[in-house]
Amino acid sequence: MSLQAVNLGLPKTGTTTLAKALRLSGLSVADHRLRGRQVDDPVLKKQFVADVLYRGYFATGDPLAEIPGIGAISEMSMLNSERSLWPQCDFALISAIRTHHPGVKFLASWRDPFTLSQSMLGWNTMGIERLPASAIPGLPSGYGETTRERVQWIEGHYATLSHWFRDDPDFLLFDIADPTAPEKIGAHLGRDLPWWGQLNANPDMDRERA
Repeated sequence: MSLQAVNLGLPKTGTTTLAKALRLSGLSVADHRLRGRQVDDPVLKKQFVADVLYRGYFATGDPLAEIPGIGAISEMSMLNSERSLWPQCDFALISAIRTHHPGVKFLASWRDPFTLSQSMLGWNTMGIERLPASAIPGLPSGYGETTRERVQWIEGHYATLSHWFRDDPDFLLFDIADPTAPEKIGAHLGRDLPWWGQLNANPDMDRERA
């Protein structure tokens, strides 16, 4: 299966929902970490998508060199106490994906920046501890503790995507709160999405898409 779609949205913007929708449309989807059903090599199972992409990129030039059977990527960042990798913010890597996989369609899942900031704040210490402690493109170590800093980072990421992909027919930015989002995504990818819902919601906040 050739690569069909890559989502460049930030975490907590409906990426888990998007993964399921694309999977049910018939694509093999990599979402944050690789699952057993997506790769044959047992060494790759449970590895972070970001790590696999960077290994392929620096070893061969093709970020998907190690996962040629993947049809879509719904979420590619990695953030833990040891490492911080954000391929969706790396335009050299994104350009390499396009070069090695002509015809790939890019998506950017989006939600209101304040709402997204609050969702990050309330999910597994992401906003409270991990964002300020990590070096992230557009959000250097020591920043991201306040709502204002997180919102500015979020707005900056999507403004940069809109700049780089301006007037590009292979790019679609969509609002996960838009009831017509599934139709827009399906039209962009040229395939029907038989399902759309809400997964991985934050139990401590309003019922948000993850």
